[in-house]
Amino acid sequence: MSKLIRTAAAVATAIVGVTFSGCSGSSGGSGGDIATVNDQHISKADFDRKLESSPTAKQVLTQMVQQALIDQYGKDQKIDISADAIAKKEADIKSKYPPGQFEAILRQQGLTETDVQNILRQQLIIEQAVGPQVKVSDADIKAYFDKNHATLDKPEQVRARHILVADEKTADTIEAKLKAGGNFADLAKQYSTDPSTKDKGGELGFFGKGQMVPAFQAAAFSLPVGAISAPVKSPFGWHIINVEEKKPATHASLASAKAQIKDTLTQQLTQQQIPVFLQGLRAKATITVNDDRYKDAFPPPLPSAAPAASAAAPAAGTPVPAPAKT
Repeated sequence: MSKLIRTAAAVATAIVGVTFSGCSGSSGGSGGDIATVNDQHISKADFDRKLESSPTAKQVLTQMVQQALIDQYGKDQKIDISADAIAKKEADIKSKYPPGQFEAILRQQGLTETDVQNILRQQLIIEQAVGPQVKVSDADIKAYFDKNHATLDKPEQVRARHILVADEKTADTIEAKLKAGGNFADLAKQYSTDPSTKDKGGELGFFGKGQMVPAFQAAAFSLPVGAISAPVKSPFGWHIINVEEKKPATHASLASAKAQIKDTLTQQLTQQQIPVFLQGLRAKATITVNDDRYKDAFPPPLPSAAPAASAAAPAAGTPVPAPAKT
């Protein structure tokens, strides 16, 4: 399903500072043909040469080097990221997408669950590394509130769960079972084709207007709390909707919005610190590129700024100390 649309950050934003590209390993052998076109052969060697000469190759190499530097930093600093922390991070990101969309993105990019876990582990390492540099004051929070007050107001919201199926006949069968006293969560697990919600009893959480496709939205906002809809058709199939809770629209106050604002500002400052941190890792590393095509991917660190006029200039030929690393 998925323009039961929740407005969600792109994966590249959710997984800060580490991209998905180039994570999965090649599955082909070292030789032979990768394809044939009407008996014309396309060799794997030609395919590899074409890939390696493309601009993408340099980007992938840069990402792989960056990933190695993050792993080394985590090991050196003894940063232990637990499987539970990774799972929580993944669940938080998935919750920002309509059911099934996150998994579809991974399939499109050829990523495995292991790839995702490695990316999230590296993000958590980065967050621990830059966290001490991120400070949000009460004055920062008030200034943000004063500037963005209107955007912090919350519209009317509904919390609902659903069972998604492919055809009306199945939806009618489920509706009949619910009317006969069937358990909604059990039927969701049995019938729903929505992989992100079926094992949670169909739970979608809260959503506002504009986040779901029109037919689904109209049904969810018109039903009273506790009601179960007749089958509702959308571009994704047929839904049985159970409205669990409603929240009226509210106007934000500084007190009610403080935690949200602090989280937003923390994320913004963290994103500002990440490039500085990654550049620091790169500047301190010895990176040897053996292929001339990619030599310019890792230029040497810039020399330090010229000394102040009042300071004594170093003698000619004296090495200039490197800038401090963060």
